[in-house]
Amino acid sequence: MAVESSLPQIASLRKKIEDIFGKSLITHNDFVNLAYKIRETTRKQISETTLERVWNYSTRGYDKISNYTLNVLSEYAGYFDWQNFCEELKKGSASDSDMFDDPVLFSKDLKPGNRIKLGWMPDRVCIIKYLGNNRFIAEECHNTTMKERDIFSCLEFGINRPAVMTDFQSEDGKVKGKTYIAGIKEGITLLKLL
Repeated sequence: MAVESSLPQIASLRKKIEDIFGKSLITHNDFVNLAYKIRETTRKQISETTLERVWNYSTRGYDKISNYTLNVLSEYAGYFDWQNFCEELKKGSASDSDMFDDPVLFSKDLKPGNRIKLGWMPDRVCIIKYLGNNRFIAEECHNTTMKERDIFSCLEFGINRPAVMTDFQSEDGKVKGKTYIAGIKEGITLLKLL
């Protein structure tokens, strides 16, 4: 069974591996060297081209990662397997954060009807639709307090930054005018304009 490459947990696993490897992976040679280190550490093999796909370095549009690959990467990162890595994320023991100059999506640059996929730790994923005037409506929500048809305002979404959603109104009317913050500790780990 394969896993969607856009899951927030995969972004966290990439960061953990780069920390262990000692650098960010930005060249083909970095992936060659990491493949060697993984083979040396785990006695299991992952090709540099597979690693390039996991890090979105490859220009081919792969959107799934095999369980074998995730298990080996998790083992290299110091965990028993992918499931163990995800369990530890939920407990918070594998979490760490950093600040980067990463992409930001401003609501002023969106058109009504634009849809955004957001993800944050440990396994939160939402698809939201822009309504105009900095307002959004949640269309799909997985493992979040936010529910479908909740409405809120937000000026921007940025990778590694918390998303501050103001004037939050739940669909059932029980919550009005509150502020909801997604990714308080590590920020948004998945940001994709659909």
